[in-house]
Amino acid sequence: MNRKPHVAVLPNLGLGHLIPQLEFAKRLVVHHGIHVSLLLITTNEPSPAQDQLLSSSHLPPDLHIVPLPPVEVDKKIINDGDVLVLTRLCVITDHSLRSLKSVLIALGKPNALVTDIFATQAFDVCKELLIPTYVYVTTSAAFSAFMLYLPKLDSDVNCEFIDLPESIQVPGCSPIRTHDLLDQARNRKIDEYKWLLHHFSRLPLASGIFVNSWKDLEPVSIKSIKENPFFKQIPTPPIHPIGPIIKQEETLSVVDVECLKWLDKQPPDSVIFVTFGSGGTLSFEQQTELAWGLELSQQRFIWVVRKPTDSTGAGTFFNAGETNENDPKVYLPEGFLDRTQGVGFVVSSWAPQVTILGHHSTGGFLSHCGWNSVLESIVHGVPLVTWPLYAEQRMNSTMLVEDIGVAIKPKMEAGQQNIVGRKEIERVVGMVMEGEEGKVIRSRVKELKESATKALDSSGSSYESLSCVANYWKANHN
Repeated sequence: MNRKPHVAVLPNLGLGHLIPQLEFAKRLVVHHGIHVSLLLITTNEPSPAQDQLLSSSHLPPDLHIVPLPPVEVDKKIINDGDVLVLTRLCVITDHSLRSLKSVLIALGKPNALVTDIFATQAFDVCKELLIPTYVYVTTSAAFSAFMLYLPKLDSDVNCEFIDLPESIQVPGCSPIRTHDLLDQARNRKIDEYKWLLHHFSRLPLASGIFVNSWKDLEPVSIKSIKENPFFKQIPTPPIHPIGPIIKQEETLSVVDVECLKWLDKQPPDSVIFVTFGSGGTLSFEQQTELAWGLELSQQRFIWVVRKPTDSTGAGTFFNAGETNENDPKVYLPEGFLDRTQGVGFVVSSWAPQVTILGHHSTGGFLSHCGWNSVLESIVHGVPLVTWPLYAEQRMNSTMLVEDIGVAIKPKMEAGQQNIVGRKEIERVVGMVMEGEEGKVIRSRVKELKESATKALDSSGSSYESLSCVANYWKANHN
């Protein structure tokens, strides 16, 4: 008889959701004495990166992977360029969670379930089974506040949000410029927006909200959600800042080892790491400008190059880890690899991001600003050049530059929509690596690195926040 509380954790599809919730599950087991079942949404489509992550992770004894019955996904849903990422994710999740009730019963009805923000169907199942349900937010506290405010914004505003004359004022938080809004909120007529509103409207049904952030990183947003009258009257469930929870281990391939050997030979803080997360891709034109900008900067770099796509910035969201058709030479300016030999190291598709960011030679990070990448950069004390592509990344970028002060953002080319030119890339890369502004943000990110370590210590704010809930589960389990 296992006398520990049993908690089920339900991440959604995509590494950006799975990685932080897997690490969260590990923390519950290792630091707080909880027995955890990690419920996996699976489909008939392979996910190489997910398979590799789970097979290579050292799982503690009380953490068990429980795949939900696979969903037969119509290939038209996955491959149709007109069906956007969030809609695909929500349709697959909706089908998958039809089996949730029987799975939870087979597990003996866990003491609690922690679900993803785009899997709130779990609330209905757990209400029927009398299982308390929590939400794990894989992004910032600032975005959490926006999520909670969206139903009110939707009822108050008739026009499209991007047509509003002024920034959106989430109560007690920094204003959100309309051009920073996530893509799914820029057109209220599309299915993606309807899914967004549906799930965000249901957040108040949760028993609590876990946020992968901490007090020193986002003091204003966290305080506002806890204390602002607007959020109190919703009523907002208790918010638990428990971050930064990031990936702790990586399995290294032969190419990864080669990359790290090259990095070992470089001076401290001299290399800028360029990658766009597990799902990010660039257009051919933008990739060409980025190549020229890196070359012109004369800074050392590691660049994860993928096959360009002109359809969406989230080009590899559903097939992260696949490496077919991806010889970097095909997608880079002629002679680029020869001209930058010794100065740059180009890898195809994938690199051990946490290991590279933690290396003493890494001094900058050109990133798409996915929240996991943001946290990994800050935890390792590496300043950022922001390059948002999709989801809430534009909001993250603005916050990193203006509110937190750990990043520089390049400007778009005048007269060229959505293209950052090579000279601007040369400028910002040089600035973050060697400029005066770079020194200021480097100092700030080093402060937050120390703060992050303290937050997760046994007496830190994030540790205590998670411990409080874990102790409640222990006191109330049968």
